[in-house]
This record gives sequence, structure tokens and C-alpha cells, in this order.
Amino acid sequence: MDLFSGEINESNNLLPHDGTVNYYGAIRPLEKASYYLETLLDSIEWRNDEAVIFGKLIITKRKVAWYGEQRFEYTYSNTTKHALPWTPELLGLKKLVEEKTGETYNSCLLNLYHDGDEGMAWHSDAEKDLKKNGAIASVSFGAQRRFAFKHKVTKEVVNVFLEHGSLLVMKDETQTYWLHRLPPVKNVTKLRVNLTFRTIVVK
Repeated sequence: MDLFSGEINESNNLLPHDGTVNYYGAIRPLEKASYYLETLLDSIEWRNDEAVIFGKLIITKRKVAWYGEQRFEYTYSNTTKHALPWTPELLGLKKLVEEKTGETYNSCLLNLYHDGDEGMAWHSDAEKDLKKNGAIASVSFGAQRRFAFKHKVTKEVVNVFLEHGSLLVMKDETQTYWLHRLPPVKNVTKLRVNLTFRTIVVK
């Protein structure tokens, strides 16, 4: 099922069952969204992402950054990151997203995709550090990209197109029953910055 950016109702659940995904569309006007894109490109401490797969270190073209209210550890793909302190722009976006979603977040993982050749394979955000069934708020700036969900059992697929300045929220049992990915596409030449606001469980 493909869901295009037409008439948007943020209360609609994009998933047919076993989880909740809400798409809010653009939450910032075009000019402000473009300001955030340029500011994040300049102010964030971007690093090429690393993963250890079958004992081999893989360095991706995609760049990432990890920020939070504490120096949280976050481990995925067999590598561990330590959160950097919030920047003013990230704090402003966190406040906006919390007002929109009615949720609270204490950390943010950012991804920088330089063009459509860069994407993300099927996965779930179900690391032990994350709040179980907690909300993950995804904010996108830059190129519009297709974002896909696939049910782990039924293999149903849901696609949604994430526009510049938009917000999508995954919550409830979504990570338990659904995979998601950002598929690569050849016809996208512009970059995209994605922020995923999360809640790390403090132990």
C-alpha cells in the first residue's frame, strides 16, 4: 500500500494492525525547514557510521550523529556511541516535536543521506537501551524519500513519502511486529537529513 502526501490526517494510523504510525506532514513552513537543513548540516558533528557485521568493520557513506540530555550510550550494529550535548537547534526541534506528539524524548539519532544511492536496510529500532514500545519521532529535511514498513509475519508492506520538514511517529508495538527501511532510489540527487527523537531508559 502506498500512501502519498495528499490530504493528511495526523490521527490516522498508517499501519493496518500490530502498531501505530502517524504522519503529520510538514510541521515547519518551507523557509524555516530549509533554515534547519542548512543549520544542521553546519552545526552537527557528523561522522561516517560504523557497523560490525560477521566480525568485519563496515564504514558507510551515510553519516550519523548522536545527541542527548546525558552522555547516553547507544549500541546498534555491534558498535556503541556516546551522546553529545544538545545544540540549540536540536532543543528547539525537540520541544516542537514534543508539543506535536504529546510525548517526551531524551535523545536524538541523526542521519545524513547525501543522495538517493544511500539508504537503510530493513530493521527495527528495538535495541535494549530504548524504552520498550516508546514513541520514536522522525523529522525529515531535504529530499523527499519513500519510507517503507514490512510486517515481520504477514509480509504486508506500507509505503509513505516523507516530505521536507515533515514529522512521522512510530509507537506502541510497531518495532515488535514491523520492520522499516529507507530504500535507495536512483532519481534523487539531493541530500536528506533525518532526526529520530527517542527515549533511552536510564538504569
